[in-house]
Amino acid sequence: MSKVRTRFAPSPTGRMHVGNLRTALYAYLIAKHEGGDFILRVEDTDQERFVEGALEIIYRTLEKTGLIHDEGPDKDRGYGPYVQSERNASGLYLKYAKQLVEQGDAYYCFCDKERLESLKTSVSEDGTDIVVYDKHCLGLSKEEVEAKLAEGTPWVIRLNVPNEGTTTFQDEIYGDITVPNAELDDMILIKSDGFPTYNFANVIDDHLMEITHVVRGNEYLSSAPKYNRLYEAFGWEVPVYVHCPLITDENHKKLSKRCGHSSYEDLIEQGFVSEAVVNFVALLGWSPADTREIFTLQELVEAFDYRHMNKSPAVFDTVKLKWMNGEYIKAMDFDRFYEMAEPYIKEVIKKDYDLKKIAGLVKSRIEVFPDITGQIDFFEELPEYDTAMYTHKKMKTNEETSLEVLKELLPLLEAQEDYSNDALFETLKGYVAEKGCKNGYVMWPVRTAVSGKQNTPGGATEIMEILGKEESISRIKTAIEKLS
Repeated sequence: MSKVRTRFAPSPTGRMHVGNLRTALYAYLIAKHEGGDFILRVEDTDQERFVEGALEIIYRTLEKTGLIHDEGPDKDRGYGPYVQSERNASGLYLKYAKQLVEQGDAYYCFCDKERLESLKTSVSEDGTDIVVYDKHCLGLSKEEVEAKLAEGTPWVIRLNVPNEGTTTFQDEIYGDITVPNAELDDMILIKSDGFPTYNFANVIDDHLMEITHVVRGNEYLSSAPKYNRLYEAFGWEVPVYVHCPLITDENHKKLSKRCGHSSYEDLIEQGFVSEAVVNFVALLGWSPADTREIFTLQELVEAFDYRHMNKSPAVFDTVKLKWMNGEYIKAMDFDRFYEMAEPYIKEVIKKDYDLKKIAGLVKSRIEVFPDITGQIDFFEELPEYDTAMYTHKKMKTNEETSLEVLKELLPLLEAQEDYSNDALFETLKGYVAEKGCKNGYVMWPVRTAVSGKQNTPGGATEIMEILGKEESISRIKTAIEKLS
């Protein structure tokens, strides 16, 4: 078997959609699992959709996700150029299209827009409407074609697909797909602007770059049999095709750009970690042999087998992604965590507190970085709160007992000089022992007093250490006034 070579061939049209990222990831994993090469090829034949700066987004996303390409526009290994517009400039695609014309497998078409729009719509076997070109220009003689070309009549080159019979396409996930040739249409190979169509350029480039495995979304399945017609016409070996299942939102509708988390950069901006996104995307259509869910990229390389991919649509479950992201944050090196968390902390905290200690409190308690702001805002300013929070059945506390505890603790805390977490905890523990009660009976009212919140990152003494003596005492006095 020849060396495995896969390619990721995005169009520079903006941010990288989750579906495109999955295609890149699966192509990367297939190549690296077999010790092969992963190639980046830029498909910019649709000039109308080109977005300035999109190529930089592609490079940046691949780098951030760790999907490092072995070949590409910036790494020519003898198969370049790797940008289709540059390949087209040399007349590469037109040369192969003309070869097909000479063979009788393609022909020039001069039909104008009005005529094409007048063609009737027919219904395919699955009930969808299709418009099939009627081969009007196939009957033109060689002399008529040359005359029209000499006159400058606008033209395209179409594939000549037989009207009779069927074409069978083999996919590793979906098996054999057989389509009546009457439904395939004589697809355009070279457009009127001189650029190749997406499908034609793909076949030419995949062959010339010796691509062994082609990974695509299953939205291309319907046009896949057309590739076989091209491979057969050229006499080329067909690569292994792997079509990935559709990705849907929680409502089982196709994941669209309007959903707010459809692109890699959307997710990063929403506080997700790159490694978690890659891990999550890997499971959108593929299942490991065991029940594991957390994988590093290298572990994915070792475990990935495209034969375990699913046919059914994959649901983009944001709840699961958040859980997974939280697991990655918990396991993250603290210095890296703080670097990522600091902007969110500074968004809320303007006072001179130890921000690293605050970061330490939230590290194991968040799923995405924006969760930080809502958890720490009480440090900046004590919120208004209802004294009903002091009542907790499990802790056996109520407003009356909490008032008693806070009044008795106040002079002890005022006399305390060391406001480190350990020293404060020893003081409160000593009071608990003296009172003969459980820890929660004391800790609950103190934590409520210094935070004004029912749920906090960290316990009473951890919060007091960050607040410092003056602010802690002030908040406890405020609580006593409220409860009184």
